Amino acid sequence: MNLIYAALTFLAAAHGPGADSVAAARRIAAGVQLAAQEYRNGVSAGKIIAQAEVDEARSFLTDAKRSANVLSARIAAATIADIDRVLELVARIASPDSVTASARRTTDDLAAALGVVLDDVPERTPSLARGAELYRRECVLCHGETGRGDGPTGRVLLPRPTNLTVAQPLGNATPLSFYLRITIGTAGTAMPAYESRLPAADRWALALYASTLRLPQPTGGVPANLRVFASVARMTDSAVLTALGTGATPERAAAVRAYQPQRDDFAISAAVFAAVRAKIQQAADLATAGRHEEAANTAFDAYREFEQVETSVRAKSVTLASALEAAFATLRTRVAGGATATEMVSVQRDLLGSLEQAERVVSDRMSPINLFLQSLVIMLREGLEAILIIGALIAFLMKAGAGHRKRDIHIGVGAAVAMSLLTAVLLETVFVLSAAHREALEGATMIVTVGVLFYVSYWLLSKMEVAKWTSYVKQRMQVAVTGGSAFALASAAFLAVYREGFETVLFYKALFLEGGAIGDTFLPVTAGIVIGGALLSLIYFAINRWGVKLPLKPFFGLTSAFLYYMAFVFAGKGVAELQDGQVLATTALLGWPRVAGLGIYPTVESMLAQGIMAGLAVVALVWIFGAQRGKSVASPAPQPEVPTPRGEGPGPEATMLRSLERMEADLGALKSEVERLRETVVEKSVDEIAGRGR
Repeated sequence: MNLIYAALTFLAAAHGPGADSVAAARRIAAGVQLAAQEYRNGVSAGKIIAQAEVDEARSFLTDAKRSANVLSARIAAATIADIDRVLELVARIASPDSVTASARRTTDDLAAALGVVLDDVPERTPSLARGAELYRRECVLCHGETGRGDGPTGRVLLPRPTNLTVAQPLGNATPLSFYLRITIGTAGTAMPAYESRLPAADRWALALYASTLRLPQPTGGVPANLRVFASVARMTDSAVLTALGTGATPERAAAVRAYQPQRDDFAISAAVFAAVRAKIQQAADLATAGRHEEAANTAFDAYREFEQVETSVRAKSVTLASALEAAFATLRTRVAGGATATEMVSVQRDLLGSLEQAERVVSDRMSPINLFLQSLVIMLREGLEAILIIGALIAFLMKAGAGHRKRDIHIGVGAAVAMSLLTAVLLETVFVLSAAHREALEGATMIVTVGVLFYVSYWLLSKMEVAKWTSYVKQRMQVAVTGGSAFALASAAFLAVYREGFETVLFYKALFLEGGAIGDTFLPVTAGIVIGGALLSLIYFAINRWGVKLPLKPFFGLTSAFLYYMAFVFAGKGVAELQDGQVLATTALLGWPRVAGLGIYPTVESMLAQGIMAGLAVVALVWIFGAQRGKSVASPAPQPEVPTPRGEGPGPEATMLRSLERMEADLGALKSEVERLRETVVEKSVDEIAGRGR
């Protein structure tokens, strides 16, 4: 933020009135209004009752005169004359009402001369929770835990910090008064100016919280007319009680001060970013039209709007927040004059790109339900395929009299599970060791996941027909069993399970990246894994105990669609991660939709990636349900030759396997051969196993 104010000071000297007028004018208005308030606390019935308060009023007015020198000569002269009239009233011990009226005329004249609003009251009610957090961080050392001015540092200060818990004289202090004091500080005391240390939104939150410390516990409801913060922020406690009507109590007034409307933080931040973009565009348009002073003021207003979310951005990425500060300073400098049209386009593009990244940082969150459903589908899809294939292999061995070879399958399954866990550990280790390139690595992981997800969804669609799935299972069983060695059977089991395991690890890694903060993601994703695992156990038990048949076509169709949905989302988010890692440029598209839940971001790069995904989906659907199905109906594809089993003796097992191989060679070409195959013992057992997946 210091960079911003340094830029403003430079512009004030270089471009005269307007370049730094708004910031200076708001400091002047704050000082004059605080002076009137302090004077009211120090004077009663024409007599000084608290000399320190009157001295403080003079100090505020003197500082305001000094700030006026930053304004243009004409406006500065008029403002200084107005402040001098207020000082004269203070010197004559005039009534507090006359001093307040004169102070108000001073600020009104200044606002009219500049054409701006100086009472910078936000429309949305500040967050009390945020105010309490800031108080503990910034104020507790001096003012103490409860605001009594008895903090460890405050005990040794002279003058002592204000006791914020007393009703008088703070009853006349409004939240706006607290905000002004926090903004400009108090000369001659340890109270610093937070104008350059906290964004406006934080200063307002702190001011609102401080204004509640003197009040009792809130009770009662809040009328609709007192829920508008822009009005209540300017009201004293007595004004609030009057507005509440007869019988109002301090507890009711406390309820008004503590009122917090239901907040949709995502909607609020989206509105802030939209307003910032609109002001940036307005500043650029004004600069193009040659209205440089207005453009500079509008650019400054854009930054002040951004201050509402700056703290959230900085909490997630200090580097990005600092880059945005510098970008806003550059914008203000360039629109103030001297920039070519090409330079303006470049400055605007860079700033909008950084804002897009900031909005992702602040707003992107997956809902817990969405995370749970994606986690559940991943576990069910990957686990069920492994169960069907391994179960078919084991059952085939049992029916064929080769039950002694189940151990080979168990070895392959165990090795695959161990390798899947090792893959997960290695993937996490790579990310930990490469923290400097975390965003780029995360983006690359998501892009790889997109490719795998799209392939798996295509594969599932291609196996929707029961005949195709049956053929696929038979081929896997046949190749494994006829390999003739323990290694061949174990390898088939290993590859079947590890493929699913690797996909599962990759998908869950991308899901955790998509979900954002680990604390928000862990519970729903873990719940999906646990419940998915429990369902898989039930399915496995039901298939093997009762011969339950699964409806493959609906299952494959639904899971394929869901996996494609995940691939589409990951495509957008993967590009976003690569942009955050500076691997890809960020070219913002003004006015385009932003749907973070679908990974849709208004940038050229992400929209292009998702457009490619949509095009590939159309091509895949046409190929599977159009060209390929028409080809299979016209002329069934010839079946490949089945290799002769090796290493088998002339016993019954070898004889049955040879019969199966001969019959399998004719399965796809002649329907009559299929019927004849089903009449044999081996073929009946194969069909029974494959049929369990129907």
